[in-house]
Amino acid sequence: MKLFFREHAVLIAVQIVQFFVVLAIYWLDGYRHLLPAFYAIFLGLFFLASYLAYHYLSRRKFYKRLTNELCSLDDSFQTTESSPISQALNHLLKDQYKHYQTRIKELESKQEEHLKFMDQWVHQMKTPLSVIELIAQNLDEPDSSSIREETDRMKTGLNTILYMARLRTIEQDFHIKPVNLSKMIKEVNGENKRFYIRNHVYPNVLQHKREVIVETDEKWLFFILTQLINNAVKYSKGKSNRIDITIFEKEGEAVLEVKDFGVGIPETDKRRVFDPFYTGENGRKFRESTGMGLYLTKEAANHLGHRIGLESKVGQGSTFQVIFEKTQNLTGM
Repeated sequence: MKLFFREHAVLIAVQIVQFFVVLAIYWLDGYRHLLPAFYAIFLGLFFLASYLAYHYLSRRKFYKRLTNELCSLDDSFQTTESSPISQALNHLLKDQYKHYQTRIKELESKQEEHLKFMDQWVHQMKTPLSVIELIAQNLDEPDSSSIREETDRMKTGLNTILYMARLRTIEQDFHIKPVNLSKMIKEVNGENKRFYIRNHVYPNVLQHKREVIVETDEKWLFFILTQLINNAVKYSKGKSNRIDITIFEKEGEAVLEVKDFGVGIPETDKRRVFDPFYTGENGRKFRESTGMGLYLTKEAANHLGHRIGLESKVGQGSTFQVIFEKTQNLTGM
């Protein structure tokens, strides 16, 4: 209704002005009978109102369609009245929808090719890295450790790129199944054994219950936990020689907690640590920070239906929690 009156506001104003101009002309010409004049104005307003009412009622669906927001692209195919302007709008929206779908398919095709290229490239790079590690084993110290340290960094970077590419199609990439958190922690710690030794920071695993099993994707949870542990070790280096990895239950939810005793996160950075490419104050001190680890962790957790909790104080360390909604407890194993 508002759109209709805004469209015809000029017409209504012109008609009213026209009525008063005609009356003024008759008045200046000496005509002083007001009753016929008012009757003429009444008839004019009546015909104007009748025209506006008919015009609105005959195009009510059209104005309603222009006013309401589209909930989906399929709403573009809605039909209204058979008036020329309504048919023109229907034709315009259908053409726009077709162009939009064509463009989306082109972008999806290019994205899929890009993801395949990144996946193949990452796997191709892992092969020469493995060869370099084998060669480094035959070298004397400290050259051997230095080379393997650099290859580990390269592997971490390649994995970050790979998971960043897969994040766009994570709905087709994950497989939900029961996962034992204790076994997951052992696997991650075993994978990062040299990383712990190199930084002189070691994990302290605490478990309040014997077995805690959650519904999640094993591969993506492995990545999430690896990212949290890498950050904990990196920001503890030189301040503490341990990090705590704890499994417990709170209010019916399983919690996987990674706690470090390092530099901590400033208050000004807490709200943005999960933003892509944001490194913050600590990122300027630790040059290896890319600002993508916590972003990918948060995004993956959201897709899996988990929550990420954060507590931190400068100079005292940081605590990250992965909170799972549903758990199973297996005892006696």
